[in-house]
Formats: sequence, C-alpha cells, structure tokens
Amino acid sequence: MTRPTPETLAHSARRARAAAAPATDTDPAARTVAAPAAPAVRTPAPAQVSGAGSLVRSLEALGVDVVFGIPGGSILPAYDPLYDSAVRHILVRHEQGAGHAATGYAQATGRVGVCMATSGPGATNLVTPIADAYMDSVPVVAITGQVARPAIGTDAFQEADIQGITLPITKHNFLVQEAAEIPQVLAEAFHLASTGRPGPVLVDIPKDVLQAATTFTWPPTLDLPGYRPTLHPHGKQIREAARLMASARRPVLYVGGGVLKAGATDGLRQLAELTGIPVVTTLMALGAFPDSHPQHLGMPGMHGTVAAVYGLQKADLIVALGARFDDRVTGRLDSFAPDATVVHADIDPAEIGKNRHADVPIVGDARHVIDELIAAVTAERAAGPTTDLGDWWNQLDDLRRRYPLGYDDPADGTLSPQYVIKRIGEIVGRDAIYVAGVGQHQMWASQFISYEKPYTWLNSGGLGTMGYAVPAAMGAKVGKPDTVVWAIDGDGCFQMTNQELATCALEGIPVKIAVINNGNLGMVRQWQTLFYGERYSNTDLGTHKHRIPDFVKLAEALGCVGLRCETAEDVDKTIAAAMEINDAPVVIDFVVGKDAMVWPMVAAGTSNDEIMFARGVRPAFDEDDI
Repeated sequence: MTRPTPETLAHSARRARAAAAPATDTDPAARTVAAPAAPAVRTPAPAQVSGAGSLVRSLEALGVDVVFGIPGGSILPAYDPLYDSAVRHILVRHEQGAGHAATGYAQATGRVGVCMATSGPGATNLVTPIADAYMDSVPVVAITGQVARPAIGTDAFQEADIQGITLPITKHNFLVQEAAEIPQVLAEAFHLASTGRPGPVLVDIPKDVLQAATTFTWPPTLDLPGYRPTLHPHGKQIREAARLMASARRPVLYVGGGVLKAGATDGLRQLAELTGIPVVTTLMALGAFPDSHPQHLGMPGMHGTVAAVYGLQKADLIVALGARFDDRVTGRLDSFAPDATVVHADIDPAEIGKNRHADVPIVGDARHVIDELIAAVTAERAAGPTTDLGDWWNQLDDLRRRYPLGYDDPADGTLSPQYVIKRIGEIVGRDAIYVAGVGQHQMWASQFISYEKPYTWLNSGGLGTMGYAVPAAMGAKVGKPDTVVWAIDGDGCFQMTNQELATCALEGIPVKIAVINNGNLGMVRQWQTLFYGERYSNTDLGTHKHRIPDFVKLAEALGCVGLRCETAEDVDKTIAAAMEINDAPVVIDFVVGKDAMVWPMVAAGTSNDEIMFARGVRPAFDEDDI
C-alpha cells in the first residue's frame, strides 16, 4: 500500500480549507416530485437589470445554491452578475462533468441540479449527461448560451442548434427570445424538471438576450397549458389491484426508481409487510427497500439474484411500482413472466403498456398509489381471508439458500474485485452514499454492498454512461457535505472524467474514489470471453501491463491523495487510511485480477429462464414446484 506523504496531505488540506464552504443540505425524507425546491430568499423587489442579471436573480429566487459550469463567449454575460451572487458556481474541467455533477446533486438531495455551458461545443458536451438524466428521470436544468439572435441559422462561430439536438432527450426545452421572458422560463423549467416524472429541461439563451436591458419581477406566472401530472390514482383501479393482491398465490412487488423519486419508501415497506409479498428492487431502486429485509429477494434482471429473476418469471401477479419493464429486467420480452397478471403503476402514462401489457393500469404518483393501496388492501383483508403465501415463500427461500450471491477468489492469487467492494461497504457503512460507474464494478457494487437506506446508491442505469461516477460523486458531496461519498469506478470509466478531481481538490470536495483496476474494459472482456471465443479485441487498457497511467501519480497531480492496494491483506487498512482523510479527495488504485466475471447472468436477448448462476452452471429448478 502506498501511503500519502505529509507533503501531499498538507498540500491537499490547504486547498480544501481555502475552498468555499459547501452548500447546505435538504432532508431527503421531505423530498417529493410534486414540489420544486422552495425559494431560499424573500421575494425580491422589481429591478432594472440586464437579461443576465435577470437570470441570476431568478436562480436566487428559485433557491438554487450551486451551479456547475464553464464560461465561454455566449454565456459570458451571465458570469458577470454571478460574480456577486450568493449562488455558488463550481468551475468544472469539462461540460460533461458539469452535467453529471448536477445529476449527482439531484439524485442525492432530491432538488433540481443546475449546470451551465456556453454555445456550440460547450452545449453539445452536455448532451450525454442530459440524455443520462432523461433516461433515469433526474430533475436537472441545463442553461446554455446561444449566439446572438441575428446570427442564429448562419453557421456562426460556435453555433449549434442545441434546442433541436436535445429535443428527444429533454422533458422540455426553451429558446428564450426576449429578456423579459427569463424569470417565467426559469420558473417553468424548474417546475417541469421537478414535478410529475422528473427529467432534464434545457434553457437556451442568446447572447444578445442576456445583454439586453429588462425589468426583473418575481414571482412570474407559469403558463403551461396541458401540463397537469396525475398524482392521485383512480379508486377503481386501486381496488382491483388490492383484490388481485389478496387472491394471488405467487405475487411479487416489482419496485423501480419511481418509488425513490416519489419519496415513497416508508409506504413501500408498510405495504410489503402488510401483504407479506416478496419484493424485488431494480438497479435504480436499490435502497428503496432494505437489502436485509427478509421479504427482499434482491435485484432482478441480467445480473440479478436467482430468486429475484425466477420470482418474477414464475409470478402469477406482478405489481410494478414506478418501474418500466426495462429490457435488462425482462430479458426476452415475449418469454417474460408468461403467467403473470400485471398491475402497473406509474406517474408517466406513456410507460404503462409500452413494453408489457398492463391488466390493471394505474396512473399516479407512487407515494399516493402506495398509500391508497395500503388502505384498499387493509379493507380487503378485513372483508375476508387472503391467500396463504407459505408455499410461495418456501420455494423462494429454497432458491435463496441454494443460490446466494457469492464469488470465488481468483485462482492466480490476484486480488478479488468483489472482495474489495464488499469490504468497502462493510467498513464504510450504510450511511454513506455510493456512486458507481458502468460495467462490472457497477454490478458488483449493486450486489456486494448492502443498501439499507434510500438515496445511498447513485448510478447511470438507463444510459449506462461510462465516466458518470467521478463528477456525480462530486455533485452528491456538494449536496450532502456531511455525508461520506465513495465512487466505485472502473479503470476505463475513470479515465473518461477523472479531470474533475482537480475541481474537487480546488473546491474542497473530499470524495473518495475506489478504482477497480483490472487492466481492461472488464464487461466487454467478459462478453468476449463468453461469446467471442476469448478473442480480446481492443479491451486491454494497459493499466496493468504498463501502469499507464499510474493512478497514484495521476491522483497526486490532480491535487488528491493517491493510494494503491494489490493484496487482500492490505484492503482493510487501505480503506481505513482513506476514511481518515477528510480534507482532500482520495483515489485508491485497487489492482485486481482481470478474469473475474459478474454472475448470475442472463445473456442479452435470451429468456430469463436461461439464467446462469455461474459459468456453465444452470440453476436446478423443479418446474413442478412452481
């Protein structure tokens, strides 16, 4: 293990202490998709300002405490009034980092994350994090500068039609035409981003609009005709769902990220314990229901537990709450849960029936849906006996006993990545926030860390964005400064956005980054092993063979503390050393074996019935028992 030198610690500590104070926190228990962030200041008086001044005053009135961004020509007018504002601006090193940081902030706090970029390449660098936020329903407002109105459409320097580019990946977007519109557009953007099904909203503002004189007044009147999200479900559908839940012999509660977005985790636990129904939580819903709860079967899907996958597959009733029947959960769709009646509750009516027919469609906010289901199920149980689920639980418990999550230590004596991640979870504890990149380490982090509390697991589930972890961890730590934040990243993902560690060092954001360094693009290598005859085409990154880059030296060059661990004996003390450092970012290079694989696995395009417990090992499953 390489320990930090006193010089490195002192250098990083000085940077941390000199940084601006972190933003204040919002209680996650109070989060709700039905309300945007509450204003943090009194209603401001009208004032004669520029469009840029109106923008900054609107952000202040909306209670924004931090913006992640990079200035440039078209957005530069906005940076002048920002200089005097109470809104903290964090200068990132790449616009993609700004977008993912805004996402991490929003996922950790439940508030709207805000990022800012200039026109053209600045704006297009936000496309990936905007698409990421769209896929995972994260409330983000992206503010971009645009060339002056007379130059729009002329292929002017640094011009790009960012409104057109992002149209398919935003909940809504705006091109502001007049400076007087700015307060209303900002208020509408925050309302749209944070209500109904949350999502990213883009506000594109031409440079001459930012420079124009205007009168700032607050609050504006929202004008969103036709936008009225349905929060309360239809009573008849709720009663039918309760009837089915009372009579089903093999029911499963299929819980998605919408339950977290709605702040419905307490109600979920009450509903589950009231009914005794098994619960599965998707990758986006980990922590919505405690992993240790006896009714929790684990995560379903491609790398889910055997019990969760087969529980859904053999169910006679699936109650889907805030989930979207993603292909990674269903496997081959035409073979998914063939005998199940489906109750599908979602705040977005477009999701219901999109992938799987819903026998009982319920449109509504998950918190209200669950609360009303509790009341209806209680009435149903009072009216008569309900089905005994003893046989169903016996079958599922047998599967849990025979096919628990586990791993084998590498035969060549190298460090096991699963062991590293498991020990991080055990040592750091349930109160920390864990952020993952995308790939094998993401799946291991979902499997071997126990998530007992909501909003402690952040990842890019829908888009699968490599490079998400470091900037998202940065945003989460800014939003929750008193919470320990660990990013579990891969050596491939880490090299995409690690420059944001310079931001963390300078801004006093002491995140901890565990690089699971297997020397390869691990998940791609796993597929090459299983499906491409072990022909490893372009997956060796050179971080083992050549130690390029040397992650410890890179961390130190970026103003962080760098550590390295290569043996199981050093894992615990390396994690402990990282935990002792609270005034600087820490990067740990965990050098692990290259051949570890993620199991269980349902191969892409196959049926969940074909789940493999390990390589060459199919679960023994008696169909007659089910």
